[in-house]
Amino acid sequence: MAIGPERSSQPEGGAPRTRQVMVFEPRDGALVRRGDRLAVEEPLEIRLETPAGAATLTVTMRTPGNDMELVAGWLLAEGIVEGADDIAQISYCVDAAYGGDQRFNVVTANLRVPARQIGRERMSACGVDGAASIEALRAAGFPPLSDGPRFAISVLTELPELLRAGQRTFQVTGAVHGAALVDATGTVIIVREDVDRHNAVDKVVGWALLNGHMPLSDTALVVSGRISFEIVQKAARAGIPMVVGVSGATSLAVALAEVVGMTLVGFVRGTSCAIYSGSARVVPG
Repeated sequence: MAIGPERSSQPEGGAPRTRQVMVFEPRDGALVRRGDRLAVEEPLEIRLETPAGAATLTVTMRTPGNDMELVAGWLLAEGIVEGADDIAQISYCVDAAYGGDQRFNVVTANLRVPARQIGRERMSACGVDGAASIEALRAAGFPPLSDGPRFAISVLTELPELLRAGQRTFQVTGAVHGAALVDATGTVIIVREDVDRHNAVDKVVGWALLNGHMPLSDTALVVSGRISFEIVQKAARAGIPMVVGVSGATSLAVALAEVVGMTLVGFVRGTSCAIYSGSARVVPG
């Protein structure tokens, strides 16, 4: 599998992850002008190429950077690929129609999988009955989740701070979500950020997929916002047995977690948390 050139936070010819602006803030009864940094938000068009033809799959708004990981994770979450071997190459578009920075906003994934797999129905909680969504996902199949790892409460309650420590873009903008993979000792394996929390998860999973770290059966996924149905779905596709969130979980997220046997932990703040499902993977101490 070949992966096209990736961008750093300040890539040559592409958009950075943050941008300098001037703002006014009240100070001592007056408005004072000062510099500030914004999280960059730009569209990413995901194209697909197979021996059967080419198509544009979607356009997502994202923070530039780690785009190949984002695409790989998204393809896995959508069930379009089942593993890294299905991917021949992911690269930025070199079409002459996309000049300047725009060439960094179009990514093409060349797949080895047959065209019939690309037509698989995409699963989403949007616009359909929740129970029907879960049944459809169950029928489509998930990799079985492992019984472990088991996390001590003392480790779980430290995970949001460990995630925050790795969110460099958040530290200067306060405007992006974060996702991290951690092991049962609390060691952070990888952190990724994005203006869209789902994209942050896709980048984390995509990193693991492209770097030979699948399956993720001995890890937990930590997210900075609420735990939604789609985040549980993405974690389940990647074989992650535990999701930990700073905020709460939605009802459909909990229902799906129970179906697939996932541990869901929310409201991790200070020394407290709420374990919605899969409490066997959480141990005192």
